[in-house]
Amino acid sequence: MNSSTELLLSNLMNADQFLSNTILKNKDSLRLQIIYTSIDRKKNGHPQFTDHFFNVDPENYFYPASTVKLPIALLALQRLHELNIPGLDRNTTMITETAYSGQTSVYNDPTTSDGRPTVSNYIKKIFLASDNDAFNRLYEFLGQEYINNSLHKMGYEDAQILHRLEISMSEDENRHTNPVRFFDRNGKLIYEKPAEFSEMVYAVRNTRIGKGYKKGDQIIHEPFDFSKKNRLSLYDLHRILRSIMFPGQTPAKQRFNISDDDYAFVRKYMSMFPRESKYPPYGSMDYPDNYVKFLLVGGEDKWPDPNIRIFNKPGDAYGFMIDADYVADLKNNIEFMVTAVIYCNSDGILNDDKYDYNAIGYPFFRHLGEVIYNYELKRKRKYIPDLSSLRINYEEKKP
Repeated sequence: MNSSTELLLSNLMNADQFLSNTILKNKDSLRLQIIYTSIDRKKNGHPQFTDHFFNVDPENYFYPASTVKLPIALLALQRLHELNIPGLDRNTTMITETAYSGQTSVYNDPTTSDGRPTVSNYIKKIFLASDNDAFNRLYEFLGQEYINNSLHKMGYEDAQILHRLEISMSEDENRHTNPVRFFDRNGKLIYEKPAEFSEMVYAVRNTRIGKGYKKGDQIIHEPFDFSKKNRLSLYDLHRILRSIMFPGQTPAKQRFNISDDDYAFVRKYMSMFPRESKYPPYGSMDYPDNYVKFLLVGGEDKWPDPNIRIFNKPGDAYGFMIDADYVADLKNNIEFMVTAVIYCNSDGILNDDKYDYNAIGYPFFRHLGEVIYNYELKRKRKYIPDLSSLRINYEEKKP
C-alpha cells in the first residue's frame, strides 16, 4: 500500500486526543490496520470509491474471529443458488446429522417461529448476535474445500477458513463435515449432502504471536501458534463487504452468485438491531443496539442517532478486535466504509481472557468512527447520494 494514502487517516486521528496519544503512538504494538473508503456519487447515482489505507500490511497476521462468518453466510446462499433444486432455498428445513468424532446433530431450532432449522435463521443469528453455532452449521453444510476453493477463485486468495468456532476440535475433525439433509414442509427429502472429508492442501504458515498463552491452568511461556487458525486479510474483508453493498460496482469474479432478494435479506439483518428481530427473539437487556457494532458506538449504551444504520460484521478473539462497516446516515445523506483491526493484549499472554477490549478496543472504534463521521459531515459532495433504498422495513413475516 502506498504510504501517501495514509495522510488523511493520520491527520484525522491526530486531531483526536485518545487516538493520537493512545493509539497512534503504539500503532505497531497494537498491530493497527485501517481501510477507509470515501464514496462520491456521479450525476446518475453511480458510486466512485477512494480508498485510504493506514498501516495496512497483508503479512501482519490478525486472527479474524467472527468476521469469517460474513463470507460463509454469503457462500451458503450461493451454494443453494448453484444447486438450483426446486423447493430448496434459504427457508427450507435443514437437518444436520453426525458421522465423525466431535460432530453434533441438529433436528430443531427453538429460536424459529416453527422450530425448523434453516439457512435463513442461521444467517440471521450470525448478523444479529454473531452466533458461533450458526457459523459452524453453515461451515458443515458447505465443507472446507468448497469454502476455500470458492473464495480463492473469486480472488480472495489469502483466505483460509479451516475450522469451526468456539468448540475445540482437531485439524482432522475440522476437515470432516457432517451429512446435511434438506426437507420440504411435507417431510420429503429434497437434497442430501453426504459427510465429507477435505483433502485441501493449504499454504503453510509460521504465525506465532505473543510471549505466552494459557493452557488449562498453566501459562506456557512461548508465542501462541496461529499457523492453522483461520485467516482473512483486512483488504479481502473490506472487498467482500463492498461487494454486498455495491455488487454492480464489483468485478463479476468477486461477486457472490446470489439473487437480488438474497442481497436484500443480507443487508436487512446486517443492519437490524437485535431488539427488532422476532425470530430469533433477542431481549434488549442482553442484546443492546450496539451488541454487534463497534464503530461509532463501541462500549456505549446509547445509539447516537436513529437515522444512522451500520451494515457490518465484527469479531473479537485472542485480543484482536475487527469490524467491517458500511455506515449510512439517512438524514444527512452521507455514506462511507471502514474496516479496521486492533490488538488489545498489553500483557502479551493469549487465551487468558484478559484483554484490553474496554480500555483500548471499544474506545478506538468509537473515536475512529466519530472522527471519520464528522469529517464526512463536512465533506462537500457534488451530488448528494440517494440512500432511500436503505430505508429498510425491518418488520418480519413468518417464512
